[in-house]
Amino acid sequence: MKKCLMMMCVCLMAGVLTVNAQAQTKAEQDNYTKVITERSAKIVTAIGVTDSAKFKRVRAILVNQYRTLGVIHDTRNAKVKEIKDQSAADKAGADAKIAAIDSNVDKQLAERHTVFLSKLSKELSPEQVTGVKDGMTYNVLKVTYDAYTDELPQLTDEQKAQIKTWLVEAREKAIDAESSNKKHEVFGKYKGRINNYLSKQGYDMKKAGIEWQKRIKERNAAKG
Repeated sequence: MKKCLMMMCVCLMAGVLTVNAQAQTKAEQDNYTKVITERSAKIVTAIGVTDSAKFKRVRAILVNQYRTLGVIHDTRNAKVKEIKDQSAADKAGADAKIAAIDSNVDKQLAERHTVFLSKLSKELSPEQVTGVKDGMTYNVLKVTYDAYTDELPQLTDEQKAQIKTWLVEAREKAIDAESSNKKHEVFGKYKGRINNYLSKQGYDMKKAGIEWQKRIKERNAAKG
């Protein structure tokens, strides 16, 4: 039964993909291509790719990834909306179908994630691949890590390492998220995990936050 349900969801998602592609006007498609191409170009520029041929290859890899992720998420969202609209009286049944769709989406994203990083690794150094990941997630990892170490300067090396490990894990997931808000949501969940961890380590996070904001204001006043 579960296997049949999964196959049905795959077929339905493929059908929605066709409809979505047909529904978009050429102007909308061109505008979307422009947006993701410019976004990709900024990331490739930021990691220091100066060779024009390599620049174009890496940019193309990024554009294709953004486009593929968009198709996966848009198809999923359209199908979920359809299920909810048609199954308002059967929440349990709708939830089961949505869960099957989400399971399939997770598999698709995992496969795309692996392929994407493999393609990047053939063109870029490990440091540059990391730079692409940071670019696709708005550098939230560094900003968040720096904030924790500034807020809690007494953190031990072990605690810093744990924070960094979780933020790296968050970045890997956020790369595949469908929007800026969704990417930040991923990091938000991990920040909650980090805060719970630090509380168990003996830190009063509420007090630390208040004192940190006070220090920031004092630093800003000194600069002004």
